[in-house]
Amino acid sequence: MTQFLGNVLLKRGLLEEPDLAEAESLVQATPGTLLQDVLVEKELLTDLEIVRALGEELGLETCEEISQEDLDGEMLGKIPLDFLKRHLLLPLKPGESGVVPVAMADPLSVYPLDDVRRILDRELKVVIASARTVSGAIAAFFEAQKDLTEKAIDEIHGDDTQYSIEEVEGSEDLLDIARKAPIIKLVNSLIYEAVKARASDIHIEPYEKVIKLRYRIDGILYDAPSPPRHVQSALISRIKILSNLNIAESRMPQDGRMNITAGSRRLDIRVSVLPTAFGERVVMRLLEKSEAVLALTDLGFLPEMLVRFEELVKQPHGIVLVTGPTGSGKSTTLYSALTTIRSTTQNIITVEDPIENQIRDISQIQVKPKIGFTFAEGLRSILRQDPDVIMVGEIRDHETAEIAVQASLTGHLVFSTLHTNDSAGTVTRLMDMGVEPFLIASSVIGVLAQRLVRVLCEECRIAIPVAPELRKAYGITGDAIYQAGGCDACRDTGYSGRKGIFELLIVDNRIQDLIAGQRPAGEIKTAAIDGGMATLRIDGIRKVESGMTTLEEVARVTQG
Repeated sequence: MTQFLGNVLLKRGLLEEPDLAEAESLVQATPGTLLQDVLVEKELLTDLEIVRALGEELGLETCEEISQEDLDGEMLGKIPLDFLKRHLLLPLKPGESGVVPVAMADPLSVYPLDDVRRILDRELKVVIASARTVSGAIAAFFEAQKDLTEKAIDEIHGDDTQYSIEEVEGSEDLLDIARKAPIIKLVNSLIYEAVKARASDIHIEPYEKVIKLRYRIDGILYDAPSPPRHVQSALISRIKILSNLNIAESRMPQDGRMNITAGSRRLDIRVSVLPTAFGERVVMRLLEKSEAVLALTDLGFLPEMLVRFEELVKQPHGIVLVTGPTGSGKSTTLYSALTTIRSTTQNIITVEDPIENQIRDISQIQVKPKIGFTFAEGLRSILRQDPDVIMVGEIRDHETAEIAVQASLTGHLVFSTLHTNDSAGTVTRLMDMGVEPFLIASSVIGVLAQRLVRVLCEECRIAIPVAPELRKAYGITGDAIYQAGGCDACRDTGYSGRKGIFELLIVDNRIQDLIAGQRPAGEIKTAAIDGGMATLRIDGIRKVESGMTTLEEVARVTQG
């Protein structure tokens, strides 16, 4: 197909020889990559131009888009999902003649077409569609299935069969559940429902008479349909097999990970298993594998603070720290900062645990504490790789802190995270680690403290007048603020997604003097506020006034 498509595009004058040769070399260097995808990614042609050229050359109809109304659920239920994805084909609803159109990205691939003809026992005709159109329609169709977990639980209820647990090789697709055993359907569906609900964690908690299932969505735990108690052993064993854990060991905690696909989305799931009085408790942290990193403008910064933070991350050297509790979005902010300064003239290297997002043109290193490859060792090795910018996942000890300081003082820009309550407390934390105050003063150029607040659902938020006592207590200037409602769009929570509230401490000459003089964190914070720093609470109140979130959310994550 690659050679044929190249010849068609050359013959029609849509592509030049040098561009085609470069695209073909990229296809050869990356097995499984399609020529049309490379051409579109390099912006040499559009999907539509390629599809139309192939259609005209082969005398076939083209299909420029596929909606859910074009699909027949009963017909698609007969064909395995992995077959459709592997061959990038999709049977469409038959026309009045009864002939079934099959949208194909590769119309020259006749053998899969024969298989579809045999499965459906219908007359087929080929129509040409782009690979993106076909794969997107496949994912959308299977993602449209509702309440997969409840259906899987209904199938299990009342059945005391000893469920089979199959070995899995590599990554499987959660949507491909039609032919799976009940317990496999249950595990796949509960993970997939979590993905649909934008959950960050899945909790499976055994108690005396029930198994409790909960999803953490936007930082808050919500109950989900619970499986029957008698499947507990098979359920936990299935998760252990997917995570490469020891299914025979139930007395000791275990940690593992699994790779899963859900349609077009790829997930890295970290699994923690902990023995309790009524069996093993499981928590799964869902991390989406993607090169898509949020821009700094999407994180929730107010314009003035965004400008100051962008200036900070573009400095030639120094340490920029992002602080906050676990799950406050620190890694996301650092990834966004790195993407902002990424360029062909910069050598950017990170050392992380784990690598949560894979970013193009940035070298990322995974620490391996079991073999002695710690943050400190990784950082020491990075400095021998001629870096311009370094990101250390977390400063946990004196050794890592000392190396980071020395790296910044020798002309490197260093990003890292710390667990502290506010920006000024970072100075005290570094001193507790044994870093000399004068080194902190001369190396740290800025500290960003942050929290995540839930964003109000715009479909159902409710405007309310500001009570006088609230206006006085919080300094609210507007006439109205918003509170959460509840609708189908936000699953009746009143919120949809999360954004950050921030406190940015710029280490200027005055703050340097206070740090070098070992002044307490409270005095440093007061000086920073006098210099124009907005605290977490103040930044949160500004976002309440803008209608982004609620007073309850800001109060939940900040101190008075």
